[in-house]
Amino acid sequence: MGKISAENRQLFNARIEPHKAKVKEAIDKEKNMLALILKDTSGVGYKKILLCENQIFIATEWITVNNLSVELLETKNNDSLNDARKSLYKAVIYLEDVVSSHIDCPYSDLEGYLAEISNIPLEKRFFLIKKLGLAITLLIDAFGENTKWKWSFVELQGRFVTVAKNMLDMKQACKDYFDPRSPDYENTVLYVRMLLRLLENSAGQYRDRYELSTHRLDDMRCAINYLLALRRLQILINMKEESEEIKKKALVWKDKMESDHKAGIAS
Repeated sequence: MGKISAENRQLFNARIEPHKAKVKEAIDKEKNMLALILKDTSGVGYKKILLCENQIFIATEWITVNNLSVELLETKNNDSLNDARKSLYKAVIYLEDVVSSHIDCPYSDLEGYLAEISNIPLEKRFFLIKKLGLAITLLIDAFGENTKWKWSFVELQGRFVTVAKNMLDMKQACKDYFDPRSPDYENTVLYVRMLLRLLENSAGQYRDRYELSTHRLDDMRCAINYLLALRRLQILINMKEESEEIKKKALVWKDKMESDHKAGIAS
């Protein structure tokens, strides 16, 4: 990278000023909402979803700052990318507060959480999840392949996949998935297909992190839990053959984990 000219630096600072102002405004909005939650605990689930949306907005503004840095200064802006990363973690955490962070659990365990946000239509939930997923993808792409956060992003993506799954009312989705007359049919089918893909991806990513980086048993357990969550969903939509294959894979992975632990490879 060549030396950055004063003119380009000045142009960059001018171009990012509106984005920094929007971030400050959004942070103030978050503070006000958190203060409101302390005063009034009614509708906390809805308020936390608004906080999640706010953090996605902040992250996209910081990603835009990085894009301007690449365009005008020909270098990444790691400070803005790190701020975006922190905002997306907060976005996921706000959703975990709403629908829990349970990877594999009976869908009945989630009914109490979902009752708190029952007035949010499926279409809006799906849009929120797609928006959050896109922001995470944009962030990872912006950091690039050789980032020090490579294995950390496995956790961010996994936790995102978990809340994406838990935001869907599976009891209702099971009906809508098989009923083309339902107004939610198309969104339900697309949502479920997305979850099938994401759950399998997260299982593979945690397995890779275990094999290639950490050798930690909790990573392998997460990988297996994502497989089991995938199987649970497959059973729900009558993917019988696929669910049996995933069951076999989970058992193979469990045997591998236990064998590694006995051999002292994993801890």
